[in-house]
Amino acid sequence: MVSGTNRTGVKFGGIIAAAFLAGGTLPAAEPAGADEPWWSLAPVVEPPVPALEAAGENPIDRFLEVERQSRGLEAVGPADKLVLLRRVYLDLIGLPPSPEDQQAFLADSSPDAYEKVVDRLLESEQHAVRYGRHWLDVLRYSDADERMTAAPGIHLWRDWVIDALADDVPYDEFVQVQLTGRRSDERTQMSATGYRSEKEMRPGDLFALGFLARGAGVGPQDLAINAVDTVSTAFMGMTVGCAKCHDHMFDPISEVDYYSMKALFDPLVLRKVTLAGADDLIEAGKVMAERDEKRAPLVKELAALLEPFKSQLYEERVEMLPAEVKEVIRKPEEARSVAEQKIADDYFPILRIDDGKIDEILPDEIRKQAGALKKQLGEVDRSGPRGPEIPVFHTVEVDRIREQEKSYVLTSGDAARPELDNEVQPGWPFSGGDYDFRDGRVEAFTDWLTAPENPLFARVAVNRMWQWHFGTGLHQQPSDFGKQAGEPTHPALLDWLAAEFVRGGYRMKRMHRLMVTSRAYRMASESGPAEAASQQADPGNTWLWHFRLERLEAEPVWDSIHAAAGKLDLAVGGRSFEPGRGRRGKEAATVRRASYMIRGYSPSRDLTPGFLQTFDVDDGRVPCPVRTRTVTAPQSLFLMNSPEIETASAALADRLRESAGGDLKAAVDEAYRLTVGRPPDEAETGRALDYLQGDPDRLKALCWLIFNLDEFIYVR
Repeated sequence: MVSGTNRTGVKFGGIIAAAFLAGGTLPAAEPAGADEPWWSLAPVVEPPVPALEAAGENPIDRFLEVERQSRGLEAVGPADKLVLLRRVYLDLIGLPPSPEDQQAFLADSSPDAYEKVVDRLLESEQHAVRYGRHWLDVLRYSDADERMTAAPGIHLWRDWVIDALADDVPYDEFVQVQLTGRRSDERTQMSATGYRSEKEMRPGDLFALGFLARGAGVGPQDLAINAVDTVSTAFMGMTVGCAKCHDHMFDPISEVDYYSMKALFDPLVLRKVTLAGADDLIEAGKVMAERDEKRAPLVKELAALLEPFKSQLYEERVEMLPAEVKEVIRKPEEARSVAEQKIADDYFPILRIDDGKIDEILPDEIRKQAGALKKQLGEVDRSGPRGPEIPVFHTVEVDRIREQEKSYVLTSGDAARPELDNEVQPGWPFSGGDYDFRDGRVEAFTDWLTAPENPLFARVAVNRMWQWHFGTGLHQQPSDFGKQAGEPTHPALLDWLAAEFVRGGYRMKRMHRLMVTSRAYRMASESGPAEAASQQADPGNTWLWHFRLERLEAEPVWDSIHAAAGKLDLAVGGRSFEPGRGRRGKEAATVRRASYMIRGYSPSRDLTPGFLQTFDVDDGRVPCPVRTRTVTAPQSLFLMNSPEIETASAALADRLRESAGGDLKAAVDEAYRLTVGRPPDEAETGRALDYLQGDPDRLKALCWLIFNLDEFIYVR
């Protein structure tokens, strides 16, 4: 085994270190029986940019043109200016260009007119809202989940992600903070006397740990298991979770690798943080004390009434336990050893007596008395003074007791069935096991993960960005770079982009700009007779000879509807909202962007709104690397019959009447510009005026018709 150290001090041991240090292949990291190492685990070796000046200055176009030429494919020409403008607006900020934006772009004849638009959109705070939603799909953001303890305040993690993207936080730091709460160079500090201590987090970075807290559920090991599954797919592009029950059948990941990685996160536990100021906390404490004082005699009376029956049930359950466990349970807590206390804690859920079980054995008279006392307690809670709302957030921290506990392989992934003869040490796949945990387990892993030498980290990131811009990644399985997922269509381009990403300091906005200013991005989506041979040779557009026609995702559909109506609230941050009417049945004056629309899962009701479900939004229970893009009848029915479209059509008609006065031709022109980002052609104007018949009251129906054009929900 060969080991080495990267610039951050992270050691790369074994097979992967040898390849990193030698700059060569990865012969030992191959799946069993394979003749060659798998491409994603080989080091990123930056290929030379092809010398094709005719393809343009952007290296992306030169790499793509080499592939096209080798297959005899002819690329289409550039898209119409307004088609391109709407495309890049909906892509980068998720909003359509206004009529004023359209006119300004058409009037700008400078050679860098488009680049100026791109720069302005990337600096907009709405860009972060749009791309925050992309990342939160991958990281499985959810406002609520039946198993998620950290639901209160979880929106603050979402807001941190959006703020980080707005500030163009480098991608390596973007990941580091969500895993550790700190940047790699801000973990510890040295005092003047030579004492090293943990450095305080930057204000706000606490909320980044919502990424890990989101995975905590009812089971004590849920957090660690969910962390491994999400981190490995999101940032490594490897399905490590497939090794939960047995060695991976295709990739070099063993069951021990999986549980070693889980051991990194085993010591983490939730910590609830109150987010109120001192005055609110003092006031809330006074209110609680006053309420507790009123409750105390009722609670005491109820406890005395139920105690004999609780004791009876408790004793019956204790008697069913094994003798050695029974001995521990009967021992006073202060007399138990650490190991014995762990046994008692493990059996607590079994011995806990719930109200429902008590009610089953109560005599009728006692049940009535207990019910009356509970009713009085409820009245005290409802009628008492209301203190200020105390917002909370769940973060994670290392539990020093759990840090000392051993970790094991779990039989079939079942947390209740540890294999006590199969202990594992903290670690991760593709490492020789030479770990430096001085800063912490997760910190050591994060340093390895985000290191420039890691062949997976940058590749996975740039492939995701390419997918978001072009509809399909250079590798079509963005969260699975393993053997079963195949190889990238353009491996040289993918590696060049990965190397360029690292060289540019992991700046995501810089990479977005590089991609959307390429000729490939600016191509038309339609092909004509001149490209008939290309259409026949590559009907799936694998080699990118034209831009892909794509149906808009749910969020831009929602935002475009309400932006056209002039009702879209562009405020950034805050709690998620449920679509519908405002308070007390009144219609809300504005509507928030769909990135802030509530989503999640509840067994008792549909928590994710029907609109999001109709347009293929997942509920956040599992990571969503690629949105499904169906074309279904319910989508058409929403655009035809929903209250949202009815309200938006009326609002847009009012907007047109106000801006155009009595000029119906001007109203038709603006209607098209506000909805599909272009003026109508002569034939469309004629048909619209014929439909209106000189009656401004028919504008609402015309707006409804335009909302139902295919062009409205497609980007071309």
